[in-house]
Amino acid sequence: MENIEKKKKFKFPHTYTILFAIIVLVVILTHIIPAGNFDKIADPETGATTIDPNSFKYVEKTPAGFFDIFLSIQKGMVQGSSIIFLIIFAYYSVFTITKTGALHGGINVLLKKLKGKEFLSIPIFMVIFALAGSTYGEWDTIYGLIPIFVGLAIALGYDALVGLAMSGLAVAMGFASATTNPFTIGIAQSIAELPLFSGLGFRVIIFIVFVGTSIWWTMRYAAKIKKNPDLSIMKGINIGKLEINRDEIDNVEFTAKRKITLLIFLATIILIVYTSLELGWYLDEMSALFLLCGIIVSIIWREGPDKIIKNIIDATCEIISAALVIGISRAVVVILTEGNILDTIIYSLSKPLASWPSWMAAEGMLVFQNIMNFFIPSGSGLATTVMPIMTPLADLVEVNRQVAVLAYQFGDGYSNLIWPTGAAVMASIAKVPLEKWYKFFGPLFVVLVILQIVFIYIATIMNYGPF
Repeated sequence: MENIEKKKKFKFPHTYTILFAIIVLVVILTHIIPAGNFDKIADPETGATTIDPNSFKYVEKTPAGFFDIFLSIQKGMVQGSSIIFLIIFAYYSVFTITKTGALHGGINVLLKKLKGKEFLSIPIFMVIFALAGSTYGEWDTIYGLIPIFVGLAIALGYDALVGLAMSGLAVAMGFASATTNPFTIGIAQSIAELPLFSGLGFRVIIFIVFVGTSIWWTMRYAAKIKKNPDLSIMKGINIGKLEINRDEIDNVEFTAKRKITLLIFLATIILIVYTSLELGWYLDEMSALFLLCGIIVSIIWREGPDKIIKNIIDATCEIISAALVIGISRAVVVILTEGNILDTIIYSLSKPLASWPSWMAAEGMLVFQNIMNFFIPSGSGLATTVMPIMTPLADLVEVNRQVAVLAYQFGDGYSNLIWPTGAAVMASIAKVPLEKWYKFFGPLFVVLVILQIVFIYIATIMNYGPF
């Protein structure tokens, strides 16, 4: 018999399988890694909780058990509920608008204006989103826009990966290449007692290099699959209702009613940005605005209460798989925290850096921050947890505090796109299998890591400060 039992081709596990395996692994680690804690300190002015870097002590073990595997998922769902409902309600508003034909009509007009110059849409939108992430810390709102750009990219003759890159990758690159991001640079510099947003010029250069590299990578891939669709990494992958067929929208008129519909959605985004910056609104208020947007659109199109409820249910059914990734990811943090090993991991990883030469310690901080971002995927959460340790450590090894902040910035941002606890969310919203995202982004991430190492070295030798 000729190769009847052929070697089975490796099949990449489902996102949920990967995350569940990580939860099980972390549960096992609670039985191996000694438990330990830092004392927590609440800042009376900001309310942020940081740690006392000199207070680490080992405590009695609190290992997780078999039932904790499942209990942590429930707790993770509760902890991540604000983001989960943001994803659901943001998608509901897009779902409702799409059903009216307004999105198709708007894209039809855009395609006609870009005829022969479709490739320009990639750098234009990527720069816009990158600037939003870099300046005021745009991140969560992008969840509601990813489906739109996936549809736009496909209508332009590309695939879902290009749409995800135009939106999710762009805002993530901007967030990581932060210039004035208050959630990362702002918090980290405050803890390091640096002048707020100091060192801006060097970070602008970083922004240009990293965002420019991601745009080049995306346009290179887009041009390749435009020329030969068979080369698309997404070939044969069904992305359901996110796909917009070019032929289907050619005859869709962009009527006054559809223009008003899209203006309502645009006004919602602008309102979200304004209220988050000026009024301090966050995830709950964002979710409410997206929900209100969808309801207003339904009323304009004379849809009754029953139809509105049906739209919410249908939209939730389509996006719930992506939304639940958030809760399952949070389960990892629940186990680490309740098992009292998170602080031990932080302490153990940071301790060797104290004996290294300054330039090597700076690179070690970069590695440390990338690893810690797996355990603490929140930018502000990571800053308040690790910067109180990195600040005195930087002083000890004679590395400027500004360099330590830069290492934190790099480690927090770019690895969000490679660790399953971060990458899975955006990929799931775009209906992109995680392995397909890794195939597209993996080689680019290697380039980004090399650039990070180079910039940290440059920052060290140039005495990047002010101190």
